[in-house]
Amino acid sequence: KQIGFFTETEKCVEKESCTEISAFSSKASRIYVTNADSNGIRMLNVAKSGALSDAGFIDLSQYGGGPNSVTTFGDVVAVAVEAENKQANGSIVLFDLDGKPAKLAGLNGNVIEAGALPDMVTFSPDGRYLVAANEGEPNDEYTVDPVGSVTVIDTQTWTARNANFDAFAEGVNGVRVFGPNASFQQDVEPEYVAISSDSKTAWVALQENNAFAIVDLASAEITEVVGLGFKDHSKPENAIDASNKDGKINITTYPVMGMYMPDAIASMTANGKTYILSANEGDSRDYDGYSEEVRVADLKLDPTAYPNAAELQDKKVLGRLKTTTSMGDIDRDGDIDQIFSYGGRSFTVWNAEGEMVWDSANQFAKKMAELRPNDFNGQLEDGKYQMDDRSDDKGGEPESVTVGTLNDRQYAFIGQERTGGIFVYDVTNPESPSYVQFINNAMDNVSPEGLSFISRDANTGWLMISSEMSN
Repeated sequence: KQIGFFTETEKCVEKESCTEISAFSSKASRIYVTNADSNGIRMLNVAKSGALSDAGFIDLSQYGGGPNSVTTFGDVVAVAVEAENKQANGSIVLFDLDGKPAKLAGLNGNVIEAGALPDMVTFSPDGRYLVAANEGEPNDEYTVDPVGSVTVIDTQTWTARNANFDAFAEGVNGVRVFGPNASFQQDVEPEYVAISSDSKTAWVALQENNAFAIVDLASAEITEVVGLGFKDHSKPENAIDASNKDGKINITTYPVMGMYMPDAIASMTANGKTYILSANEGDSRDYDGYSEEVRVADLKLDPTAYPNAAELQDKKVLGRLKTTTSMGDIDRDGDIDQIFSYGGRSFTVWNAEGEMVWDSANQFAKKMAELRPNDFNGQLEDGKYQMDDRSDDKGGEPESVTVGTLNDRQYAFIGQERTGGIFVYDVTNPESPSYVQFINNAMDNVSPEGLSFISRDANTGWLMISSEMSN
């Protein structure tokens, strides 16, 4: 049941992006929430009952253009703040638990320079490292494209090192590099970080590149970049609903390959092994200066690969599905030999080497068709979820994922950005997860962006959901 609930809607100018990412301090019993709309951090006290109350606001306007992420460890709150010019280097800004500038031995001031557009920041489990994924997005004209990087801060000295992708300048097989005139270093866009339980290794999602980077934290070096491969939607277990114009639920197979493109990722340990869980949202590049996005109806399909092209390109079949112009012309003769779609519409378990262990296939779609048939693949508009509205895009869009332990069982919680609600899976055996339940709180919590599990004792915990549309 929902215990604590707090909305910032009345304080939002744009009516969104006021509540995106949250972090909990057990020491202060306080939640810290990013508010990009007001360029600050909202603080909320948490009572033993779970009730929330206002505890103040950290104004970040002097530090940059706005917060993208927040994390806590011990007495420190760390915030990832992008620069006013998003293509310039951003900052990791440090505060104490009351929201005052932190005073830390070895650090002059409370600001540490990061790379361009620090999008996610997290402490290692032991608190030794503070790690930021610097996305390095281009400007809208695509004339300035900073390099992607990972900032590793040693909290014993508060010194920062930027792990770069120079060692992979020649490219990596299976990793998408497609921005106009972009080098490998410019094209990779670190999105999210998960760290092993021994605090030695970080995995970084490179969403648009459909890949992981693996980082050795002690040396602050990227040791490997791994392409995640593709999902075959022609297989029955991977069937999708691809049209928002057929007026019905139609989960079927298509000659399409899906790109997993995870947003949030989380790490867990089972039987002495580390596993990475990914929420396979998918994302395209769509800028004024360059866009890869196109619908299948607008493709020139190869007649040999797609002899029934006219049928497939009907808007009630595949015609509405969003695809990419950046790949698919395998023989380079000017037509498309393979259609690719964005996102896996699933969550996936990977091993420490970035190899797939298990994928939820089309379980999300089938379960939503069963539980919410009247607003399947819907998106909230005018107070109502519009039936089938997102089928042509990325379905429910798995956005966020976290792992928690209850009664010696490990559970994964996966938030659906567009359709709302949280899927819960038992991942005690990560090689064979099982569905537990669906938390259907979509009307109160629209577009869950951040999830955190807060352990209270061995048997109980809280799931903290921050939702960027309902605030």
